[in-house]
Amino acid sequence: MAWTLILLGLLAYGSGADSQTVVTQEPSLSVSLGGTVTLTCGLSSGSVSTSNYPNWSQQTPGQAPRTIIYNTNSRPSGVPNRFTGSISGNKAALTITGAQPEDEDDYYCALGLTWDMDLSLIHNHYT
Repeated sequence: MAWTLILLGLLAYGSGADSQTVVTQEPSLSVSLGGTVTLTCGLSSGSVSTSNYPNWSQQTPGQAPRTIIYNTNSRPSGVPNRFTGSISGNKAALTITGAQPEDEDDYYCALGLTWDMDLSLIHNHYT
Protein backbone atom coordinates (compact mmCIF):
# COMPACT_ATOMS: atom_id res chain seq x y z
CA MET A 1 0.00 0.00 0.00
CA ALA A 2 1.39 3.39 -0.98
CA TRP A 3 1.07 6.66 0.86
CA THR A 4 0.71 9.93 -0.97
CA LEU A 5 2.09 13.16 0.41
CA ILE A 6 -0.08 16.09 -0.59
CA LEU A 7 0.58 19.77 -0.12
CA LEU A 8 -2.39 21.07 1.84
CA GLY A 9 -1.51 24.67 2.37
CA LEU A 10 1.11 27.36 2.62
CA LEU A 11 1.51 30.15 5.13
CA ALA A 12 4.07 32.90 4.73
CA TYR A 13 4.62 35.73 7.17
CA GLY A 14 6.91 38.63 6.52
CA SER A 15 7.61 42.30 6.29
CA GLY A 16 9.85 44.37 4.07
CA ALA A 17 11.96 42.34 1.66
CA ASP A 18 10.90 39.04 3.20
CA SER A 19 7.18 39.70 2.69
CA GLN A 20 7.41 38.42 -0.90
CA THR A 21 9.27 35.25 0.04
CA VAL A 22 7.25 32.03 0.14
CA VAL A 23 8.08 28.41 0.83
CA THR A 24 8.02 26.10 -2.18
CA GLN A 25 7.45 22.34 -2.11
CA GLU A 26 6.62 19.49 -4.43
CA PRO A 27 2.84 19.00 -4.76
CA SER A 28 2.81 15.26 -4.09
CA LEU A 29 4.97 12.25 -3.26
CA SER A 30 4.32 8.57 -2.64
CA VAL A 31 6.03 6.07 -0.35
CA SER A 32 5.39 2.42 0.44
CA LEU A 33 5.61 0.85 3.86
CA GLY A 34 9.30 0.38 4.61
CA GLY A 35 10.30 2.70 1.79
CA THR A 36 12.22 5.94 1.78
CA VAL A 37 10.80 9.37 1.03
CA THR A 38 12.32 12.84 1.07
CA LEU A 39 10.25 15.98 1.65
CA THR A 40 11.82 19.25 0.57
CA CYS A 41 11.32 22.83 1.60
CA GLY A 42 12.65 25.68 -0.52
CA LEU A 43 12.35 29.43 -0.86
CA SER A 44 10.89 31.24 -3.84
CA SER A 45 13.72 33.74 -3.54
CA GLY A 46 17.19 32.44 -2.76
CA SER A 47 18.52 29.20 -1.36
CA VAL A 48 17.93 27.49 1.96
CA SER A 49 21.05 27.10 4.08
CA THR A 50 21.90 26.15 7.63
CA SER A 51 21.57 29.88 8.41
CA ASN A 52 17.81 29.43 7.99
CA TYR A 53 17.88 26.86 10.82
CA PRO A 54 15.41 24.50 9.10
CA ASN A 55 13.01 22.80 11.50
CA TRP A 56 10.56 20.00 10.79
CA SER A 57 7.55 19.15 12.94
CA GLN A 58 5.19 16.19 12.86
CA GLN A 59 1.57 16.48 13.94
CA THR A 60 -0.96 13.74 14.52
CA PRO A 61 -4.52 15.06 14.03
CA GLY A 62 -5.97 16.20 17.33
CA GLN A 63 -2.57 16.43 19.00
CA ALA A 64 0.03 19.15 19.39
CA PRO A 65 2.87 19.16 16.86
CA ARG A 66 6.26 17.83 17.93
CA THR A 67 9.63 18.85 16.60
CA ILE A 68 11.40 15.98 14.86
CA ILE A 69 14.31 17.93 13.33
CA TYR A 70 15.79 21.25 14.42
CA ASN A 71 18.78 23.29 13.24
CA THR A 72 18.89 21.42 9.92
CA ASN A 73 19.81 17.94 11.15
CA SER A 74 19.47 17.65 14.94
CA ARG A 75 16.94 15.20 16.40
CA PRO A 76 15.34 15.69 19.82
CA SER A 77 15.54 12.80 22.24
CA GLY A 78 12.98 10.12 21.47
CA VAL A 79 12.67 10.83 17.76
CA PRO A 80 13.47 7.68 15.74
CA ASN A 81 16.65 7.80 13.69
CA ARG A 82 14.70 6.98 10.54
CA PHE A 83 14.02 10.75 10.42
CA THR A 84 16.98 12.73 9.12
CA GLY A 85 17.36 16.34 8.10
CA SER A 86 19.74 17.85 5.60
CA ILE A 87 20.31 20.53 2.99
CA SER A 88 19.85 19.07 -0.49
CA GLY A 89 20.81 21.41 -3.30
CA ASN A 90 19.20 24.71 -2.34
CA LYS A 91 16.44 23.23 -0.17
CA ALA A 92 15.94 21.81 3.29
CA ALA A 93 15.10 18.12 3.22
CA LEU A 94 13.46 15.66 5.59
CA THR A 95 14.11 12.02 4.76
CA ILE A 96 12.13 9.17 6.27
CA THR A 97 13.96 5.87 5.80
CA GLY A 98 11.95 2.72 6.43
CA ALA A 99 8.56 4.46 6.61
CA GLN A 100 6.22 3.08 9.27
CA PRO A 101 2.42 3.26 9.56
CA GLU A 102 2.73 5.74 12.44
CA ASP A 103 4.53 8.14 10.12
CA GLU A 104 1.17 8.94 8.52
CA ASP A 105 0.90 12.48 9.87
CA ASP A 106 1.11 16.16 9.03
CA TYR A 107 4.62 17.56 8.53
CA TYR A 108 5.57 21.20 8.86
CA CYS A 109 8.72 22.89 7.65
CA ALA A 110 9.83 26.13 9.30
CA LEU A 111 12.58 28.34 7.92
CA GLY A 112 13.92 31.33 9.81
CA LEU A 113 14.12 34.50 7.74
CA THR A 114 15.29 37.93 8.83
CA TRP A 115 12.58 38.62 11.39
CA ASP A 116 10.06 35.85 11.03
CA MET A 117 9.25 32.30 10.01
CA ASP A 118 7.74 30.81 6.86
CA LEU A 119 5.64 27.71 7.40
CA SER A 120 4.33 25.19 4.97
CA LEU A 121 2.26 22.09 5.55
CA ILE A 122 2.58 18.69 3.98
CA HIS A 123 0.03 16.01 4.78
CA ASN A 124 0.35 12.34 3.98
CA HIS A 125 -2.46 9.84 3.84
CA TYR A 126 -3.25 6.37 2.59
CA THR A 127 -4.47 6.02 -0.96
